[in-house]
Amino acid sequence: MLAGELYDAGDPELVAEREKAARLLHRFNHLHPDDPASASLLDELLGELGAKCEIRPPFYCDYGYNISIGPRCFFNFGCVLLDVMPITIGADCKFGPGVQVLTPDHPRDAAVRRQGLERADPIAIGNNVWIGGAAVILPGVTIGTDAIVAAGAVVTRDVAPGSLVGGVPARQL
Repeated sequence: MLAGELYDAGDPELVAEREKAARLLHRFNHLHPDDPASASLLDELLGELGAKCEIRPPFYCDYGYNISIGPRCFFNFGCVLLDVMPITIGADCKFGPGVQVLTPDHPRDAAVRRQGLERADPIAIGNNVWIGGAAVILPGVTIGTDAIVAAGAVVTRDVAPGSLVGGVPARQL
């Protein structure tokens, strides 16, 4: 899976790891935001969580341990980070409601898809990036420092540092 090769998402070990993450997420998503237990649940779930981050529930991910979030980041309600491969997020990033960061991909060959095989590519997001509500970041994308992704954009390609992208597929504005 982490080697970028095809993997079986139904593998019992992967299923167990996703179920563990689901249990932690269920607890996190049902706590009052001021409950001090929410921070410890995120610390247990995520690979790295920088200081002074705020993640508003509900929040969803596959495994959690492949997610690294720098300090002072903010995630609004309903963000989804599918972390089959590493998702690296720099400092001071802002995510609007309903943002999706998706590392998994499915084979284009129908016969391979029927076998339940998938693959994934890592996603890297630089420092001080603002991602507008309902934007979707697809596998393998790198978003440069100080970039802005407009609300509703579908990002299929790398985004240059300091640029503004929007649309479907996202293009420089």
